Amino acid sequence: MCKLSVNVNKIATIRNARGGNNPNLLQVVKDIESFGADGITVHPRPDERHIRYADVYEIKNICKTEFNVEGYPDKRFMDLVKEVRPHQVTLVPDDPNVLTSNAGWDTIQHKAKLRDIVDELKSFGLRTSIFIETDLKYYEPAKEIGTDRVELYTEAYASNYHSNKIDAIKNYKAAALKCKELGLGINAGHDLDLHNLKYFNTEITGLLEVSIGHALVCDALYFGLENTVRMYKQQLQP
Repeated sequence: MCKLSVNVNKIATIRNARGGNNPNLLQVVKDIESFGADGITVHPRPDERHIRYADVYEIKNICKTEFNVEGYPDKRFMDLVKEVRPHQVTLVPDDPNVLTSNAGWDTIQHKAKLRDIVDELKSFGLRTSIFIETDLKYYEPAKEIGTDRVELYTEAYASNYHSNKIDAIKNYKAAALKCKELGLGINAGHDLDLHNLKYFNTEITGLLEVSIGHALVCDALYFGLENTVRMYKQQLQP
């Protein structure tokens, strides 16, 4: 069964808006786990506009499920994950000023750089995942880089799901088959929600984990956090 990792960046955004500790991020992490989530994801950015670097250390101390830290692998980020030792490090090619992750890695152009980074992370015993799009030319270089998994960037799927879900999923199914051929694990994330998640999970062979934050928090405004986590888990039932 595919695992649900809840990205709590949006919770930190709400907290930071007033400068205090409401909502209490650590309590929310504990609650999300108790509601049935399989993991917690954070994405610290250089300006700390949502998750702060200090949050990552604190979450690690209380997280009882799988902890996934994603981000651009600059020196500060690399130092962070080597100290925190999360279960998984997801590498994204974010510009420091980007609003949200909006592209996957070009594993051809950045192959040597990513290989060195992945080797370094593996020397610390960390599982690695690379944020990637569905162009099949990127997958063999990803395998040669040495990453354990790739995370499929699913914005294109989500954007086209309602107009033609069969076309929307087509490239992702091809990418999943390529991953199976190469022995790469498959994660996915970006704009997956209660409308499109079940179909994606049903159609993508070998999907191990989805990371969902913004949509889940938006749904929680209407359904409540506990109920929402359970609703997302239900979409991942085989």
